[in-house]
This record gives sequence, C-alpha cells and structure tokens, in this order.
Amino acid sequence: MIRHPFTNDKFTSWKVLAGVFALLVLITSSALAQAPPAGVTTLKINSAVLGEERTILVRVPAGYEANKLRYPVIYMTDGNAHIGHTSSTVEFLARNGRMSEMIVVGINNTDRTRDLSPTHVTTTVRGGDSALQFPTSGGADKFLKFIETELIPEIEKRYRVQPYRILAGHSLGGLFAIHAMYSRPDLFQSYIAVSPALQWDNQVAVKRAEEFLKGRKEWQASLFMSLGHEPGPIEDGFHQMKQVLEKNQPQGFEWSAQVLDDEDHGSVVLRSHYLAMRKVYDGWQVARDPDSGQVAGDFKSVEAHYQQLSKKFRYTIAVPEPLINQMGYQALFAGRPDEAIWIFKTNVERYPESANVYDSLAEAYERGGKLELAAPLYEKAQTLGQQNQDPNFAVYKANFERASEKLKQAATTKKNQ
Repeated sequence: MIRHPFTNDKFTSWKVLAGVFALLVLITSSALAQAPPAGVTTLKINSAVLGEERTILVRVPAGYEANKLRYPVIYMTDGNAHIGHTSSTVEFLARNGRMSEMIVVGINNTDRTRDLSPTHVTTTVRGGDSALQFPTSGGADKFLKFIETELIPEIEKRYRVQPYRILAGHSLGGLFAIHAMYSRPDLFQSYIAVSPALQWDNQVAVKRAEEFLKGRKEWQASLFMSLGHEPGPIEDGFHQMKQVLEKNQPQGFEWSAQVLDDEDHGSVVLRSHYLAMRKVYDGWQVARDPDSGQVAGDFKSVEAHYQQLSKKFRYTIAVPEPLINQMGYQALFAGRPDEAIWIFKTNVERYPESANVYDSLAEAYERGGKLELAAPLYEKAQTLGQQNQDPNFAVYKANFERASEKLKQAATTKKNQ
C-alpha cells in the first residue's frame, strides 16, 4: 500500500510531521549565507527561464589552468551545502586512481521547494486543523529547463568539458534527480539521489519512473540511491522505488540502492557521494598486483583497459600521465631501461605541457649514463615547472643544476686529459 506523503499512520503527531517537512525543505538553508569554500568560483546567471538571478559555484580540478585537458561535470542541487565535501571526495578518489577528476558545479537555492518539486501540492494533515501549504511547488520542469538551456551551455562555454554529466541531489534534490531521469533521460548520463523525498504527492515520481523504465529496452545510464535511518514515508518511497528498479531493468542501465542505517537525513550525504562515485566509476582502476601495488600487465593491456572505459563512458579516455609515469619507473627499476625510455617518451608525446614527463625521461637517460641527453630535458622540466607554478619546481631546478654541473666537470676533466 502506498501511503500519502504526510499522512502516514506511523506519524500522527503534527509536530513530527512538521519536523519531517522542515528537514526535507530547510536542511541546507543555513549554508546559503556562507562564503564559498576556497578554490570555488562564483558565477551569476540572469535566468530568463526562471525570471531571476541564480548563483552558481564551480570548482575545477587542481592544475586545470596549466593543462589543456577536458573533464566530465557533476551538477548538484543545494550547491553551497555540498560543493566542499563533494569536491574533496572527487579529488581524493581521483588521486587514488578510482575515478577521473571532474568539474563540480553547485546550484545555490532561491525557492528550493518550487524548483525541486515535480508537481503542485497542498497537503492537509488528517485529524488536525492546520495544513502544510506549498504555494510555489511544482516548478521542477522549469528548473530543469534552466539547467538544460542556460546553465549547461554557460558551463560548457566557460570550461573545457567532456560529454559526460552527472546530476546529484539530496532530499527534495534527490526527488528532482529522479524526476530529471525520466523527464530528460539524455541530458545526464548518471544520477545520484540521496535520501530522495519520493513520498512527494503520493509517490508521483515513483509511478512516473516505473512508466518510463517499462518503456525502455535499452538505456545507457546509471542511478545511485541511498537512505539513512529514516523510518516513515521517506523510507516507504525509497523501497517502492527500489522495487520498481528490480522489476524494470533496461539493457545497459546500472543502478544501486543502499541503506546507511548509522546515518541520518543530514549526515547521509557525504558517504553517499563517495559510494555513488565508486558506483559510477566501477571498473575505472587499472589492474594491480595485490601485494606490491604495481600496475599489472604491459602497456598494451593498460591501453586496452582505457579503450574499454572510453566505450563505457562514451568519450575518449586517455591513459593518465601519472599512470604512464609509474609504468615507466616499474620498467626502469626492473632492469628494462629501453622499455622505460620508450614509455617515458610516450608520456612526453601525450602530455607535452607537463614538467614531470621531461624530468622522468631525463632521469632514465641519466641512470643509463647519457647525461648529455638528460640535461636539456631537466632544463625543459625546470622551465615548464616555473611557468606552471608546479609544486615540484624546486626538484626540477635542482636536477637541472646537478646535471649541468656534472657535464661541466666532465668537460673539464676531458679537456685536462
């Protein structure tokens, strides 16, 4: 039996019902007055669709300004509340080879209930004289149009992006993510719905999602849903949606629904975004030796791995510079200097704006006794390191000075012989 969103027989107290609603709608309101986290850029968009100015927060990956790479993008509702921890989660997982780096875009709220609810609702609580009113509700389609026709084009004009987008939302934002999934199924490639308020309007989003999934034989997309310890209507909606997903699975569609019993409605977001990224990027990490942590297989097998990832994510994904660098050192320390030099040269060809690729190739030449080949590469690393404000600039500078001094000493010795 599907219960009305705010008249569950488990909750007969008006104070409890009002508290649930307040939690759903106001959970992130205190974040609106806070300054954006460090490293986050604030954009202002005068929206013709919404008839108001919207504040957008954007975080780009470290090193974005110094490279020419393109990145997938995650768009989030309740931007100010979640851009800090989500950016850190993305950075942490990317640094550990579990996902790609991303551009993180957070949309700050104006009228949260209006923007994130799919239908107009006025709800009266049974057995009481008071009523919960939602006079502006039902604006999700207009908000989605703003994202599609104004926000995404603005982001893609300003930043270097890949054609892979994720939409994430919490509570009413999670409800909105599900609504976007069945309303504009080609706009995003992955959806994250944390504690989605699927009890809204007698679970209307669950019913619409079921209709959508029943009509799809194939669909290349993914969905991650999560829930904290939240008994009552929100839990009912979550499990109803899970049943719909279990019964309707188009080919190519991947989903996961997890309950985190030791989290509540507010705290569930951080862990959920971590788990969601692990789900979206399942299979991202290249195979490694479980004992040594070294990359398993040869360069050809690693290339094949990233070709498969490119097929899954539907854009070209190159083998990352740090991974190629690691494979070069593996070969070098395993006594295969020619292979190491070939790998390091490949890194130079693919990432010519990086200082580190020249420094690594130079080290391989120096270890092989070819200091005359190493010195100009160390100099190139020093130059790029200074230009790019590379944190390892001092290392590159020291390596070049050491190599130059050795060459001078060798020249002096040869002259005096």
